[in-house]
Amino acid sequence: MPESIKKKLRRTTIIYWSLLLYVVAALIWWLISLQQQNRLITQEKIELLQLQSSQLTAQQRLTEQQAIENLFERNQTKYISEGITFLIVILIGAVFVYRAVRRQFKMQQQQQHFMMAVTHELKTPIAVAKLNLETLQRYQLDPEKQQKLIRTTLDETARLNFLTNNILVSAQLENKGFMSSKEELNLSALLQDCIAAIQKRFPERPVETQIEAEIDIKGDALLLQILINNLLENAIKYAPGQSPIRAILQRSGKNIVLSVADQGPGIADNEKKKVFDRFYRIGNEQTRTTKGTGLGLYLCQRIAKDHQARIEIRDNSPQGSIFNVIFAA
Repeated sequence: MPESIKKKLRRTTIIYWSLLLYVVAALIWWLISLQQQNRLITQEKIELLQLQSSQLTAQQRLTEQQAIENLFERNQTKYISEGITFLIVILIGAVFVYRAVRRQFKMQQQQQHFMMAVTHELKTPIAVAKLNLETLQRYQLDPEKQQKLIRTTLDETARLNFLTNNILVSAQLENKGFMSSKEELNLSALLQDCIAAIQKRFPERPVETQIEAEIDIKGDALLLQILINNLLENAIKYAPGQSPIRAILQRSGKNIVLSVADQGPGIADNEKKKVFDRFYRIGNEQTRTTKGTGLGLYLCQRIAKDHQARIEIRDNSPQGSIFNVIFAA
């Protein structure tokens, strides 16, 4: 966490707990004051009763005194129960407010990291494409070099398109502004197209496939393409250089299962749910070297949910992770 945010969080925490202690102290003071007032009123009533003792019989005086003492006990019980109730409500509210403030600071930190990551991710393909186009404009290159520059520019454009799609769809899904159009589509063909596109971008990375033919589902082609691309790119991003990625699509009983496996470092059990949170990324922001925005797996889960599917993470053997998306057939 950056030092500026740490200082702000520390200052806010000190102010918050100081105010809470003040409120609790005021509540205790109020309770003690009421108890003292109740005791004082009771004593005055008993003294008044003693002054009127000549006008009352012994039985009447005993009855009146018993009534005064019973009222004193009821008031004592009422003040204590109200004080405890207020204290419990204050403490519960304090815990919820404190957690909400902590979440807000954490979200602010994640959004700052997201903005820095997006800025970098956007600038890189733009800079590469600009440089390539300027090179083509200035120099008379032979056809082979021209094709190489054009291919690199197209790859960077595809990367830019992938990133902007992630950002736009994420914002639309978050604000419920995305109007998905579900229709019957061939998931097998869509997966093969996504794998072919990813192999063009990462020709050095082997992708092993096991795709059952003609698996049809009802879904939104754009959203499913984003889901598949994010799973494939996530596997490539975190797996070692030449280790293969494995993509499997098959029917399993009444379900359709899409699996993407890698041989990366894997994901700890306590992180397996967190990685689907928006902007969340594993590891320390200052030491992390892997590029990313923290939107990919969040989108995968939202898209899977939109298609009445669930996504789960399992450990690969001997190492790595397996992401399974399970569609109801």
